[in-house]
Amino acid sequence: MITEDELVMLLGEIESFRVERTVSVEKTDKFAQAICAFANDMPGSNLPGYLFIGADDKTGTPSGLIVTDQLLQNLANLASNGNILPAPALIAYRVILSSGLGEIAVVEVQPSRLPPVRYKGQAWIRRGPVKGIANETEESILIERRTSYARTFDAQACNGASLSDLSLDLFTSTYRPQAIDAETISDNHRSIENQLASLRFFDLRRNLPTYAGLILFAKDLLSWLPNAYIQFVRFDGNDLSSDPLSEKRFQGDLLSVILELKTFISLITNTRPERLSSIEERLVADYPEAAIRELLMNAVLHRSYESNSPVRFYQFTDRIEIQNPGPLYGEARPENFPRQTSYRNPILAEAMKTLGAINRYGRGVERAQSLLAKNGSPPAEFEFGDTFFGVTIRTRR
Repeated sequence: MITEDELVMLLGEIESFRVERTVSVEKTDKFAQAICAFANDMPGSNLPGYLFIGADDKTGTPSGLIVTDQLLQNLANLASNGNILPAPALIAYRVILSSGLGEIAVVEVQPSRLPPVRYKGQAWIRRGPVKGIANETEESILIERRTSYARTFDAQACNGASLSDLSLDLFTSTYRPQAIDAETISDNHRSIENQLASLRFFDLRRNLPTYAGLILFAKDLLSWLPNAYIQFVRFDGNDLSSDPLSEKRFQGDLLSVILELKTFISLITNTRPERLSSIEERLVADYPEAAIRELLMNAVLHRSYESNSPVRFYQFTDRIEIQNPGPLYGEARPENFPRQTSYRNPILAEAMKTLGAINRYGRGVERAQSLLAKNGSPPAEFEFGDTFFGVTIRTRR
């Protein structure tokens, strides 16, 4: 974190590509645009950017602001509310000025390794002391920079695939309007390859779709990733030796799978009214629909698409088990789960947020537990394997 001496020095200088100041504590759009611009790091400095709240934007003079915990929480939430994609790495903290002039709220933003970062569909950058929306040339520079950083599987180009393997209508008519603001789309004269590349679905250097692009828009995904599906089995008993009553495979592009799962889950939860008194009742279910959906989306998002196994979605007479190939990833460990989240597939995480399949980053498990408790169900149980991650949801007693 920045020291008081460093803060005072930056407050005394003019605004730059690394510094923005404001006295307002309520201009959420302005804050988010600044965070987006710092994350894009247009000059390629690899240095953090700073948003100082409680200082005059022209003189840098402290306004005497008292920084509340609520303000810091609101600022930190800008990284996870899904309006800035991909989610930036930032911390929000207070610096108390020893001069007695009050406090400064500091938002420290790290450069993204997956630019261009967008706020509500627009890629903001800083051109010296001024911020604005990136033009096509500037976006191309950010895309090239991202290509050099990309290491996750979903960001890699798929050898042998081509533009013709993607359903471009699905991209232009369904996904693009949700990911990019209407004004940018109407002014867009770029090729479809460049449009896909700006959202990390196409590798311009190699002229190939990325795996994220295939997972979202492939006409035949299983020809490229044979195990990228969800296997549902309903058993007539409590273990795998029981007779299967029904089986189903959910496969295809991610959007179609999400929509099909949403409909299917509603059919297996056995939602029904429960009488509380002679005049009052409530709806309960064997399994709350929204909780199952959250945990399934978690499996789809965090699975290893390089694995030879599908996502398992098994229903027994007393429980549902969901198991995805791939253990906890990155900094996530059994001892810090679910507080710590690391994304094996960060581009898919952004896409699923755009499509509304997840509501907030890193909150799916906690939301599912809350929904289970509200339904009167036992809490979900988790299994941390060396090659898989599993969750068990027991039926409401």
